[in-house]
Amino acid sequence: MSILNVENLTHGFGDRAIFDNVSFRLLRGEHIGLIGANGEGKTTFINIITGKLAPDEGRIEWAKNVRVGCLDQHSALTEGTSVRDALASAFDFLYEMEARMNELCEKMGTASQQELDACMEELGTIQDLLTVHDFYLIDAKVEEVARSLGLMDLGLDRSVSDLSGGQRTKVLLGKLLLEKPDILLLDEPTNYLDAEHIEWLKRYLTDYENAFILISHDIPFLNSVVNLIYHMENRQLTRYAGDYDKFREAYAMKQSQLNAAYNKQQKEIAGLKDFVARNKARVATRNMAMSRQKKLDKMDVIELSAAKPKPEFRFQEARTPGRCLFKTHSLVIGYGQPLSSPLDLSMERGEKIVLIGANGIGKTTLLKSILGLIPPLSGSVAQGDYLSIGYFEQETDQNLSTTCIEEIWGEFPGFSQYEVRSALAKCGLTTRHIESKVKVLSGGEQAKVRLCKLINRKTNLLLLDEPTNHLDADAKAELRRALKEYSGSILMVCHEPDFYGDIATDVWDCTKWTTRIV
Repeated sequence: MSILNVENLTHGFGDRAIFDNVSFRLLRGEHIGLIGANGEGKTTFINIITGKLAPDEGRIEWAKNVRVGCLDQHSALTEGTSVRDALASAFDFLYEMEARMNELCEKMGTASQQELDACMEELGTIQDLLTVHDFYLIDAKVEEVARSLGLMDLGLDRSVSDLSGGQRTKVLLGKLLLEKPDILLLDEPTNYLDAEHIEWLKRYLTDYENAFILISHDIPFLNSVVNLIYHMENRQLTRYAGDYDKFREAYAMKQSQLNAAYNKQQKEIAGLKDFVARNKARVATRNMAMSRQKKLDKMDVIELSAAKPKPEFRFQEARTPGRCLFKTHSLVIGYGQPLSSPLDLSMERGEKIVLIGANGIGKTTLLKSILGLIPPLSGSVAQGDYLSIGYFEQETDQNLSTTCIEEIWGEFPGFSQYEVRSALAKCGLTTRHIESKVKVLSGGEQAKVRLCKLINRKTNLLLLDEPTNHLDADAKAELRRALKEYSGSILMVCHEPDFYGDIATDVWDCTKWTTRIV
């Protein structure tokens, strides 16, 4: 049975078309992976089907009484709310029923007999619904889900304002789990999740009985949980049965067949045009030439899609630094409260170290403390000689009002406009992206702008905070290649062993020194 029907969807931003006459159908129980390069419109599609964005043309039709749960890149929690209240908000519709029930009870004291009968009938219906939905077991359900996600250790009375990005994501996922929607819409849910909770989410989605649509660039994760792929490319949406690996095989075969058909047709067209050119002026062969011209005019010409710009990352390297890059002495990191025990860490030239561990334990704080962006609570950090550090932050400031060109020009004022455009193009951004404001780009496109700044500055030490978040498969593969090739040193926060496995010379498990309960 169909849950969602999308017919003849067309949409764009300005003169940039995103979808062109796209149709889509979702059936109950389908586990769909929605994939495509950065900027193809995956998040826009989710926003359209959930009603956050109105399409230019087309029809979006949900089945009646379908409950939709959505976790997107910009899901938010109400600041100041406790973890318990955020999870319990999954049952807001039941609390509204309870409020209505209390209202009816107050009204019954002064109601006429006719009004009393109506109140009693409505009251009975509400009580039945509350019982069916286990309203009186809400606290137990909240604690059960919180325990499975490791949120009990954080404290259910803790304010969500104090949580890290990954911990907030876990709270939002817990809320969705408690809501038990008929369909889950998940936009890059593994971003900011540590390995342990990615595994939990993998198990949960594998066993999930209802339908979901998952946007993710995490290929092993996709392969574990989906049974259908919808590929978004060149304003179209194409369905493939199976997981991501099956899609890749089918897509490669489809492209090979298309190229073969295109080459065959081009040869035929060239032959027909040549015949027409040589024979249209001769009386004896004019009719044959006209016949071939009609065939040319009626021919459904195969067109190959324009090749998408692929990113090319090459890190510029500064002079060789001293042997010791940095050394900490009894360093305690944190914001007001300590996040670590006293740390005596050091890093030498040529090392490529990955920081792993649960979210919220201080990995980002450690990077910022080494950079001097955050003062230590106690202890010290000593940087080595001749360091040229490049720092990649997790996210772009969403208050930015600059265009991509202005952002790069601000970083490199000596660049000509041609050099700025070339630098952005090498990172896989098109002319339309380059001239757009940074804040309207997708998460992956914003990451490419930040990478553009990084690769055009000479460095000998890279500090990278989850650089793979939001990047599509091509960009991630190219970044991995560039980091392997980079002869400088790297200190990187990453939750993807498949990405850092053959880059890292050492892995530091930050759970060994954190003071946070994880």
